[in-house]
Amino acid sequence: MRKITFLMLMLALVTACKSGQSTSSMTAKPKETNIANKAIKGEWTLKSITYSEKGKFEVTLLNDTSKECFEGSTWKFVPNNNRGHYTINASDCSTGQRNFVFFVQEVDKSTGYYDFMLKPTNEKYESSSNQGLRIHLASLSEDTMVWEQTVRLDGKPFVITMNFVK
Repeated sequence: MRKITFLMLMLALVTACKSGQSTSSMTAKPKETNIANKAIKGEWTLKSITYSEKGKFEVTLLNDTSKECFEGSTWKFVPNNNRGHYTINASDCSTGQRNFVFFVQEVDKSTGYYDFMLKPTNEKYESSSNQGLRIHLASLSEDTMVWEQTVRLDGKPFVITMNFVK
């Protein structure tokens, strides 16, 4: 609990004292992003995925597979080289490891909101399409992380929430 409090205090302090650094480049890493990178480092489990609307939906997440296949998947993030991988473990799914590169990018300096950029790659961390996905990093602590992706459903915002635990 002390570590979480300390991390939140440091994030608030750094946000209050931040310099005028530009984050227009995805490789720029202001101090706030470095704190987020330290917290994200390590192994995570995607425990649950929820939707902002009730009902049954056929959703393909990260241009890969279904909600049911992603729940229980294991993820590893290595911030010093912006690489990682996730492994689909569900027996009724196309199991195995998928590689990606990622960037944590501050979106709004006034609020401290972050986006998570994830680009699927091959095992050599090379992208064939050079396309990635932008996901809102809604919260991040030492042992929990929440991603939110907003898509459109019938012209209205539809939020997919992904809940991770360490």
